[in-house]
Amino acid sequence: MTALDITEVARRSGVPASTLRFYEEKGLIASSGRRGLRRLFEPGVLERLALIAMGRAAGFSLDEIARMFAPDGHPRIDRRMLADRAEQLDKTIRELSAMRDGLRHAAACSAPSHMECPTFRRLLRGAASGAMGARRKQAPQR
Repeated sequence: MTALDITEVARRSGVPASTLRFYEEKGLIASSGRRGLRRLFEPGVLERLALIAMGRAAGFSLDEIARMFAPDGHPRIDRRMLADRAEQLDKTIRELSAMRDGLRHAAACSAPSHMECPTFRRLLRGAASGAMGARRKQAPQR
C-alpha cells in the first residue's frame, strides 16, 4: 500500500491534521516524507493512532502513551500499568454509579424538600468531606 498524505490520514482516523502534527512533534507518530508541503505517512500509522486513541480514552497521558512504544515503533505495553489503570477506572465507575443513583433518588424523592431527604443529606455530607467533587490530577508515573 502506498503512503497516505496527512489529509487522508486525518479523514480515515478522525484525528485533525493539527493533532497529527502535534503527535509527530511529540514523537508519537512519524511521517515518512513529503509530497509538496503535505506530510506523508505509512498506512501503519492508522493502527498506531487507534492505539493512541484507546490510551487517551483510558485516561493515559500522551507521555505515558509514548512510553508504550519501543524505539522501533512497535507496541511495548506494560501490563502492570494496564492493570493499575483498570483498578482506577473501577474506582471511578463505583463513585460515578453512586453519584448517579443518588441524583436519581433526589430527582424522584417524595420528601417536601431535598434538605429533608436522608439520601440527599448523605450525598451532601459526602460532598462536604471531599469524597465527591473535582478529581485531583495524578502525577505521571515514572
